Amino acid sequence: MSRKRLGLLGLALCIALTAALVAGLTASAGRASQETAAQKKNYKMFLIPKLIGVNVFTENGKGAKEAAKELGDTVIYNGPTEAVAAKQVPFINTASQQGADAIIISANDPNAVAPALKRAVARGAKVVSYDGDVARDARTIFVSPPSAQAIGAFQVEWVGSQIGYKGEIAILSATPTAANQNTWIKFMKAALKKPKYRNMKLVKIAYGNDNPTDSAKETQALLQGYPNLKGIISPTTVGVAAAAQVLQQEGKCKSIALTGLGLPNEMRKYIKAGCAKKVGLWNERDFGYLAAYVAHYVLDGTLTGKIGQTFKAGRLGKRTVVVSDGNRPVVVLGDPLVFTKANVDKFNF
Repeated sequence: MSRKRLGLLGLALCIALTAALVAGLTASAGRASQETAAQKKNYKMFLIPKLIGVNVFTENGKGAKEAAKELGDTVIYNGPTEAVAAKQVPFINTASQQGADAIIISANDPNAVAPALKRAVARGAKVVSYDGDVARDARTIFVSPPSAQAIGAFQVEWVGSQIGYKGEIAILSATPTAANQNTWIKFMKAALKKPKYRNMKLVKIAYGNDNPTDSAKETQALLQGYPNLKGIISPTTVGVAAAAQVLQQEGKCKSIALTGLGLPNEMRKYIKAGCAKKVGLWNERDFGYLAAYVAHYVLDGTLTGKIGQTFKAGRLGKRTVVVSDGNRPVVVLGDPLVFTKANVDKFNF
């Protein structure tokens, strides 16, 4: 074989080897790309509510798991049996130790849980708060119910319209450190300064600790301590149900107006009995669903907390990261639902 032909053969072999190498690298890159895409699914998320055993948070968990199924992720739902911030910390630590990609939390105290969340972040987890926010530097995004200002103002109007905008009112809250409750109360106080409500007087803020027994005791104390009481606002599903039960037992449904945030299934009998003529909330299953979508997109880098970023939250449609009530960054669930005798049977949660 001539030297020229050998040279041409060598060149051909070199070209073939180069092509094979490129093909191999391309295939490897393709597999890596597929693996990266796969890694964007099957995230392990831990949803930690304020407490378990309460329908509102159970619904959050169901919604989060619905979203996770659509996204190819896994949601582990668990938390304390009491609305105590210190009791959330072990669940945060466990989530981190078990390799949580994301922690979705409704905090009982925004600052008390922050150190544990920061430790989880240091180990690689992302944090999304919802319902009850945490310290801003301990999370990426807060998933908010309707505007806190709107929630506070609505509840003042709901009770005011029932008592002729005149008389003593009280608030039955959850825990003294619950960020969402305190923010709503702040806006209730602001609304009460408006001329329309000048004849309404807030006489007491009581705390039932999101516990039915404690909330019932606090309602009894309000009835005994303020004989001229005309209305109660309870911005917590546990509290408003307990207060309605006490008013019904004491025969006070006609003399004391009750409103607040309550689940339609829990409040239906009291609404129909006239013990809570108007109660509001939002779809709690949708709330958990949205929070899981936000966590997923934080994990895959779609959401970084920059104001104006958009994403599609499954059946809830397009959502935008915004500034809400002075807080940032926030994704807002939507407008509140209002339950009355006329429409409460249309809702099932």
